[in-house]
Amino acid sequence: MLDSQARRFVEPAFRVAALALRRLGISANAVSLTALLVGLGAAGGIVSGRPGLAIALLWISGCLDAVDGTLARLTAGTPIGAILDITFDRIVETAAIAALAWRHPALRFELLLLVGAIAIAMSLFLSIAAAVINRSVKSFHYAPGLGERTEAFLCLTVMIADQRRLALWSAIFIAMIVVTMAQRLWYAARQLAR
Repeated sequence: MLDSQARRFVEPAFRVAALALRRLGISANAVSLTALLVGLGAAGGIVSGRPGLAIALLWISGCLDAVDGTLARLTAGTPIGAILDITFDRIVETAAIAALAWRHPALRFELLLLVGAIAIAMSLFLSIAAAVINRSVKSFHYAPGLGERTEAFLCLTVMIADQRRLALWSAIFIAMIVVTMAQRLWYAARQLAR
């Protein structure tokens, strides 16, 4: 929801960063890889018991992820870049959740359910992207919903910051994903009925 609604407010900053990277000759794929590595560093911060560092690295990774898309649009990004981008996003999320599971073995089942919900939601998201004609600047059709990338980062941030209530925050994250899937199914049904 925030990605779809608030993007216009932060896009100018992402564009400035993307233009600077383009002048330096840095590719969108290089930025995507950097976002992945920084995101994996966030998982390392979780494992090492440094939640502040983990949260900072998670959000730096997220900002780089936003900049790589802007840079790709400025430089005629490639299909493989779009594939890497969306794959790296899921690796970062899964790594953070796996790190939390490593620190909290008693909650591994709840965290496994969360990863499963993310996987199912991404399958739905990509199925809709394949079925609905793309008329946006993105490389595929983007179905909006309550839980987009920024909301996932907010949920992960709360989970990392308040690990004492990790089961509660995991359940809230799962509920947000379920609502998002319902929204996207409804959206796809309307789009495909046209």
